[in-house]
Order: sequence, then structure tokens, then C-alpha cells
Amino acid sequence: MPQPPSGEDRTVPHAPLLTVTADTLVAVDFGARTRSRPPGPYRRLFEHPGTRAFTLANLVARLPMGMFSVSAVVMIAGTRGSYALAGAVTATGLAATALVAPWTARLVDRYGQARVAVPATLVAALGSLALLLCVRYEAPVWTLFASYAATATTPNTGGMSRARWSHLLKGDAGSLHTANSFEQAADELCFMLGPVLAAFLCGTLFPEAGTLVGVVLLVTGVLAFAAQRSTEPPTPPRDRPGATTHTAVKSPFRAPGMPPLLAVCLAMGAVFGSTEVVTLAFADAAGHRTAAGAVLALQAAGSCAAGLLYGRLRLSGPAEHRYPWCIAAMTTLLTLPLLAASLTGSLAPLALALLIAGMATAPTMITNMALVQQRTPDGRLNEGMTLAVTALLGGIACGSAAGGWMAEHVTPTAAYGVPLAAAATALLIALATTP
Repeated sequence: MPQPPSGEDRTVPHAPLLTVTADTLVAVDFGARTRSRPPGPYRRLFEHPGTRAFTLANLVARLPMGMFSVSAVVMIAGTRGSYALAGAVTATGLAATALVAPWTARLVDRYGQARVAVPATLVAALGSLALLLCVRYEAPVWTLFASYAATATTPNTGGMSRARWSHLLKGDAGSLHTANSFEQAADELCFMLGPVLAAFLCGTLFPEAGTLVGVVLLVTGVLAFAAQRSTEPPTPPRDRPGATTHTAVKSPFRAPGMPPLLAVCLAMGAVFGSTEVVTLAFADAAGHRTAAGAVLALQAAGSCAAGLLYGRLRLSGPAEHRYPWCIAAMTTLLTLPLLAASLTGSLAPLALALLIAGMATAPTMITNMALVQQRTPDGRLNEGMTLAVTALLGGIACGSAAGGWMAEHVTPTAAYGVPLAAAATALLIALATTP
């Protein structure tokens, strides 16, 4: 066969080989097979330079978020013999986080992720290590509260990751929707695996193992994340004539449309907090207390899977129009756990009901975070998303208290009405404030 001249394309079409076997004509094509199907949305997402590196580092840093509270409860209750003390210490840390986290996020937006997140993480890590030492060496009770309160400086790693996606994908609404869906699925995965890992470490090694491993993962992940400077969002200009300073930018809390979003986050946090406490109480009353973690993990798994599927959809129309429908679906599906608990009184049907109910969580949170990003002023994105997380934490605390009171003073079955009522409240807020 004649050869093409040097420098020309040497790709030639492959004709099929024809042969005859008995009375049958056989055609064999030895040509290379190529895939013509275009890459999926998640594969396209991670084709952007630097995205895989910062995502992997952020996942390592985010996993301990589901470990610390469980580890603290196991560690304190195991050595001091008081779940009430353990709950009070973790509640104090939650309250301190609600106060400190927005200020930490504001500093991140103003001075950059690397400059603020690293020292803030080191302070939080020292707080966790101080708590470990105070528990280990039987320090006074007040030192437990002070140590755990110091962990409130932990930066919002999920918010920083979303801020990077928002910076990299500015103007590409479809890819940003996929990125937000991935981040929500990652949140669900970390909060599903974190408590399981913490309980395993504390139970099989020693009571302080969960806290110790969590500190190592947090510091390692944040340091690796901060080292990815090529994808870090730029900080707003300062100290230049005519430049807009950070303090002149409107606070995210005062931005149009933000207060209703935060109110919905508060109600949705009550859904999450009450569901967790009520499920623990229901499993305990049914004699399967150790299975409660697996049942709650199923709910998170349903949300994670739905989030990944939701990210593959190409949605049309503004997020404001989808928002009430997502919350309505969540409210409707939350009737299933109440029905399963009331009609069967068994843990297996309840687990299935929670799995299905969890499938509406991620789409709702993805849409919520998309609206938060849209309504947050430029230069304050991390602060805006941290305000949403803070509202969720406040709702979780209120929902846990309401669910626990109902489970104790009425019945665990009737207490499943608390998350349903909280979801209905979120729906009413969304309907009343959606244009």
C-alpha cells in the first residue's frame, strides 16, 4: 500500500475483510472502535484545571464535620458518665459556631481563603485537642465548655468549595447547577460516613480516637485545600482610589430576598434535627437502639443519590419557580415516616420511608444554595452561604429540642409530626415570599 507523504494525516479508513466459510460470506471489521457519546456533566465539570485537587482536599477537610460532635459525646459520656453533660458541651459548641462562623466567613471573603482558613483551622484544632486532654486528665467541667467553644472558628469548608465553583463557572448556569448538586451530595456523604467512622474509632480503639483522627483529617484537608491557589476566588480590591471597599458592600443579611431564604433554612434545619432525635427515640423504644445510625444513614444515602441525579438534569426557568415545588415534594414525602411509624410500629418500614423521604432533601438544598449564591452581593459569597449554614444549625438545635420533647412527653411515633410541621412551615414561607 502506498504511504502518505510525511507530515500528512496517516489515518486511513479500514475496509472490512471479506472471506467465505462454506456457503456463508463473512465480513470482519478490524477498525478501531471509538466512543461517540459525549462526556457526562460531572466528567465535564472536573475537566477544569485544578478542580479535582481542591475537591479531593475539601472532602478530606469536610469529613470531620460529621465526626466531632459524635466523638465528643462518646468521649465525654464514656469518661464522665453523663450524657447530659456531653449534650450540654456540644450544644455550647453549636451556639458558639452560630455566632463566630459568619465573622470567620466575612474574613475569608475579605482577605482570602488561604490567609484566613488556615489559622482559623489551627485554632479550632487546638480547641479539639484541648477538649481531648481535659477529658483524658479529668479537668474541671468548665474547661470542657471552653475547649469545645474554641472549635467555633472552624471555617465553612463546603462554602469555600462552592465559592470556588462559583468563581470558575461564572456565566455557566448549567455547570454551576451540576457543581452545586455535587457539593450537596458530598455534604450528605460526609455527614453519613462521619458519625459511622467516629463511632467505629471510639468503640474499637479508645474514646479519644474519633476526635484525634478528626483533627488530623481537618488540618490536613484544609492545608491541602488552601495550597490550591490557582482556583481560589480573588479578594475584593481595597485601598485604591475609587475602589469599592469590602465594608461598603451590602451585608448578605440585608440583601433583597435573603431573609426569607434564611427563614426557610431555619425551618429545614428543624426538619433535620427533629428527624434525627425522633428516629433515635423510636429505635430505642423498639429495642433496636444500635440500628438507629444505619436507619439515619439510609436517609442520607437517599438524599445523596437524588442530589447526584438532580445534577444531571438540564433545568429550564429560574430557580425561584422550582423552589416551592421542591419544598412541597419534601413536605409530602415526610408524611411517609409518620405513616410508617403509626401503621406498622416497625423499624424496617420506617427505614424505607426515610430512604424515600430523603430523596427530596438534596434537590431542595441545592435550589436553596443556588438562590443564596444569586442573592448574595459580590465579594461576600462565603459569608452568605455561611449565614445559610448558621440558620440550618439553629434550626437543628430547635428541632432537636422540639422532637425530643414530643418523643418524651407524647410518643416517638407522634413526634414524627414535628419534622412534617417544620417542612410545612418552610413551604408556607416559600409560597408567601416567592414572586
